[in-house]
Amino acid sequence: MEKKKYAMYVGRWQVWHSGHRWLIDQKLNQGIPVLIAVRDVEKDEKNPFSAEEVRLNIMKQLYPLINEGMVKVIIIPDIESFNYGRDVGYEVIEHVPPSEIAQISGTKIREQLKNEKGNL
Repeated sequence: MEKKKYAMYVGRWQVWHSGHRWLIDQKLNQGIPVLIAVRDVEKDEKNPFSAEEVRLNIMKQLYPLINEGMVKVIIIPDIESFNYGRDVGYEVIEHVPPSEIAQISGTKIREQLKNEKGNL
């Protein structure tokens, strides 16, 4: 049996929003499974949720896809850069979103949540 290859997305995902969903859909719509790697960043103003809280939130949002085996969500150590050597069997791909997706702001969403709940 051939093992699945995954398209990997690395991010803070603070907070999961429709722009993130658009991003992973670029591969899911091609039938390619997605690995979402949550960076284990320090909690602060920009990162109000722990990596585990983020992972659980994404899993809640994407449960049907996880159940189908199309999405996996893991926590990775925080990173300072992404590096690769010569061609080792994978691509590095940038997905450029349309303007209505590009204008979605995690910062604005976090501010809205803060105003609604008083504090994150």
